[in-house]
Amino acid sequence: MPSEHDAVTGLWAALSDRDWDRLATHLADDCIYVDMPVGPALAARGPVDIVKRLKVGIAPLAAYRNHPGTLVSDGEVVMYEHSESWEWATGETAELPFVSVHRVRDGKVTLWKDYWDFGGLANTAPPTWLEELGTADTSWIFDATGLV
Repeated sequence: MPSEHDAVTGLWAALSDRDWDRLATHLADDCIYVDMPVGPALAARGPVDIVKRLKVGIAPLAAYRNHPGTLVSDGEVVMYEHSESWEWATGETAELPFVSVHRVRDGKVTLWKDYWDFGGLANTAPPTWLEELGTADTSWIFDATGLV
């Protein structure tokens, strides 16, 4: 069984490669993903919906890369300070600092919370980015209020 560190580094390596199938293997069936800048009311639950959620922001990019950083754990909780590079086909780029908090049980991520600067990304993204988010598939939305 993978260690807590292996589960988290495997998840992020798969996301960096945009290997959606491999990413899903690191998530527990009831895993909750929350982008903390938008809050738990717009969470996703389960590998299928978490992948749908992540694809909304990352799949359309011309390039995406996770840059590893500091990984610390306390039992089931793994905190990861890292950054992401986003590049749009129109030439805009963003370097986003992140802190991600994961809970890992039995080698799978059961909770994943991302903390980052939404305003910094919105100020760097193409002018159409927010519009495109507004028309994206939202079938993944799960209200995790009170669960995280």
